[in-house]
Amino acid sequence: MVRKLPLVESMRRRIRKTKFAQALLVVASLWLASSCAHTIPRFGIGGRYNEGKEEVTKTRGGNIDRAVSALEAVVRQDPTYRDSLALLGRAYYKKGRYGDAKQIIIRALALNKDDEISWLVLGLARIRLGENQQGLEDIKGGLTLLGKAMRNGYKGFPEWDPNRTVRVSLRRTVLVAAKGLEEKNDLVRSVEQLLDRIDDEEWRQGRDRVIDDIRR
Repeated sequence: MVRKLPLVESMRRRIRKTKFAQALLVVASLWLASSCAHTIPRFGIGGRYNEGKEEVTKTRGGNIDRAVSALEAVVRQDPTYRDSLALLGRAYYKKGRYGDAKQIIIRALALNKDDEISWLVLGLARIRLGENQQGLEDIKGGLTLLGKAMRNGYKGFPEWDPNRTVRVSLRRTVLVAAKGLEEKNDLVRSVEQLLDRIDDEEWRQGRDRVIDDIRR
């Protein structure tokens, strides 16, 4: 019997490790699923905000109509709630409603003039509306603010962008912006791609934080 105990303990350890690995897979699957769809309805201003944000920041397959509906409801109830105005401006931009995006983002910047994402979206909207020079200046200002904001973490994540995906995209966009309006179409694509890289990194950081919490 004594000789069997080490084997039993070894089997127990393996079972615990297997269960832990399975738990991590479940969490990762749930996190991915939450970025694609919700089967459980969520109510209240916080739930609508989260719903809108998830749809806006999905780089693939986001439901922009759902985002607009959710964020408009939040803004009607409390336009100062988190960054709901900025997110609604992004939703309008993705929907092709550039005039609405411009007006909402201007309101967002009145609340937070240092919001680098809002300056970038405002610049994009203005260029789409033909306000090229002002749009270029807005984008340059947003890029400067973004570079400063990412010096020591970003969005509450101390280990932001370890693979430097966002920083590479930022550097490229700065170079394109420096060329001015002669590369206008390339600038628009580059800024849109930069915003997608930021969204992807925030999603990855959030997923990893959930997994780290389980490990503890």
